[in-house]
Amino acid sequence: MATLRTDLRDRDDVEALLTVFYGRAFADDLLGPIFIDVARMDLQAHLPIICDFWETVLFKAGLYRRNALEPHLNLHRQVPLTQAHFERWLTLWSATLDEHYTGPKAELAKVQASRIAESMQRRLQGRSGSAMETITIGETPAPEG
Repeated sequence: MATLRTDLRDRDDVEALLTVFYGRAFADDLLGPIFIDVARMDLQAHLPIICDFWETVLFKAGLYRRNALEPHLNLHRQVPLTQAHFERWLTLWSATLDEHYTGPKAELAKVQASRIAESMQRRLQGRSGSAMETITIGETPAPEG
């Protein structure tokens, strides 16, 4: 039986998306060891923080007031996060969205994830001028062309 996909509408949808996504990431051969063995991420404790972040990105909720880069910098000091890690994260993220949601907010979640990943990679490599510095959380990107 096919499931009717809808767009991301609220925090409940964000939490459901993140629960499925991180379940996959924890089980992934490349990402799982980083989340489990290195970061020792307690998903139940961290889920409300991640929900705040994505609810702010997608719905301009204003709930996330932390430095999203800092935990990634700390993790990168323990085990270098490579382009392969970010590509796998984005692949899982996009696949999870595509399987469960469709619409403008789902597309925005993919676009913003890609921008944020690119920015984090630059910052972890010590480069400035990143996309993260020009992204306003929650804004829809201007159309190209």
